[in-house]
Amino acid sequence: MVVCLTGLWRYRNYLVIFLTPLLILPLPIIVGGPEASCGYVIILTAVYWCTECMPLAVTGLLPVILFPMMGIMESSEVCTQYMKDSNMLFVGGLLMATAVEHWNLHKRIALRVLLLVGVKPALLMMGFMGTTAFLSMWIGNTASTAMMLPISNAVLKQLCDTEAQAEEREVDLISLRGAGTGIPKGQDNQAFDMGDKENSITIYDGCTTKCTKDVKPMKNGIQLEQEPEVEESPEARERRLKREAKYLKLDKGMSLSVCYSASIGGTATLTGTAPNLILKGQVDELFPGNGDIINFASWFGFSFPNMVLMLIISWLWLQFMYLGCNMKKLFGCGTNKDGDKEAYRVIKNEYKKLGSVSFAEGCILVLFVLLVLLWFTREPGFMPGWAAVLFNKDKPVCLVPVGMPLKAPPTLLNWDVVHKKMPWNILLLVGGGFALARGSETSGLSQWLGESLAPLQSIPPVAISFLLSLLIATFTECSSNVATTTLFLPILASMAVAIKLHPLYVMLPCTICASLAFMLPVATPPNAIAFSYGNLKVMDMAKAGFVLNIIGVITINIALNTWGTAMFNLNTFPDWANVTTIPTP
Repeated sequence: MVVCLTGLWRYRNYLVIFLTPLLILPLPIIVGGPEASCGYVIILTAVYWCTECMPLAVTGLLPVILFPMMGIMESSEVCTQYMKDSNMLFVGGLLMATAVEHWNLHKRIALRVLLLVGVKPALLMMGFMGTTAFLSMWIGNTASTAMMLPISNAVLKQLCDTEAQAEEREVDLISLRGAGTGIPKGQDNQAFDMGDKENSITIYDGCTTKCTKDVKPMKNGIQLEQEPEVEESPEARERRLKREAKYLKLDKGMSLSVCYSASIGGTATLTGTAPNLILKGQVDELFPGNGDIINFASWFGFSFPNMVLMLIISWLWLQFMYLGCNMKKLFGCGTNKDGDKEAYRVIKNEYKKLGSVSFAEGCILVLFVLLVLLWFTREPGFMPGWAAVLFNKDKPVCLVPVGMPLKAPPTLLNWDVVHKKMPWNILLLVGGGFALARGSETSGLSQWLGESLAPLQSIPPVAISFLLSLLIATFTECSSNVATTTLFLPILASMAVAIKLHPLYVMLPCTICASLAFMLPVATPPNAIAFSYGNLKVMDMAKAGFVLNIIGVITINIALNTWGTAMFNLNTFPDWANVTTIPTP
């Protein structure tokens, strides 16, 4: 029996791939009609996406085959959904992010911010969270996490090692005074400061084993025999265990703060994470007369304050869980420890390794600022944007030279780097979602779903938004946030139209909640990266993430019902949402 179950588990992906189409085949055969056929494709795609029995991008191509085969849409109409303007906006943002990563500009920014905030526990966590969130607004949250976690571990290890050295030095001084060496009380032994630094460093194995000298004593070039290692006293062992427990807890909190802030930061900008662009694409597809209600400026105006609020609350919660409530100790008031100086030196040395700002980094920074300004001023909403009078033009990032030598210079970004780092699979995944949304409208499935959900009109809109946000935040823990938004947004749009509720009132919070995957290591790549370092347990992430999920849902709904309502006029049902059919191109 065990062997049989093991074999089934090993072949589970093949079983899902071949059995799912057969099990749901009665839907188009018995029920019939374009609505049932479209429902068959959506259910099949949803099962493949949720189980990840095949790559998500490959699953995203199913509408290209099944929609024409089942008579739902023409092949030419389906294929155009994979290259919409939202996809091109995504590509432009990824190109700039690739250039920033290629020239290590993101690392320079991160280290500079950490040098400014200092290394006190509370300020250090705040610095790592703020820096990671800012980077995640413009580059991928996976890249932000992968860059910040090694820096965090290096700083904490230095703090731990320096504290261990200080304790050992204090014990040695007490022993010398007790032996009558003539060292005045309160005066440090100068031998610790004037000796050869290389031959006086103590090596620690991650601050989890007993400290041992790495360099044997030398005299006139002759290696001397080391004295027998002194057995660790109970007091020393107790201090070591207490120190290890303290820094293990601090390391857990710092790792979680980095991966959580990466997910939170991506919600602040339209190009920060794929679900944001999926919302824009779905709104433009389902409601073509919306007047570009979702653009870079409007999204930033709503989401950035919400991101800052979530970040502050998350910082306070992680402070409470892993650092306690002693604010004087956490902020280092009235203290000036050697460990702080050593940890600060680690960050400073990493910054020095980058060297001076190169010409390429300066060009990337200028282009980055220019790109952000163009995004903001394209359609600001309160005034005519430059897009009203000019054509959109891509900035030639790949054509700007690195320097000004006599020979032909290389470019800031070449196609090999773009091809290697660009997540092309996301384009197919997002395009598949647009195709499914278009198919559900064309087949009439969206209208049928809307009519079925009409009884929800008796429920207060605040309750609908809150419950749907909880549902999406729970669902995204075991499914890709891209797949989650792709599956749910067309259904939410149909429901909103059926109950005469502003579509953004449910689509906007659910889109942001799709990025609140805090509880499981498999929920999102930043969580998996933090978990891979080995210090975290699943229960650590679940306990911290559960509360943050609830906090995130509450924060988003507060933002929705305050400045979100004022920005998007969510109290009224807009005329552009009063559509029953989408005109075919």
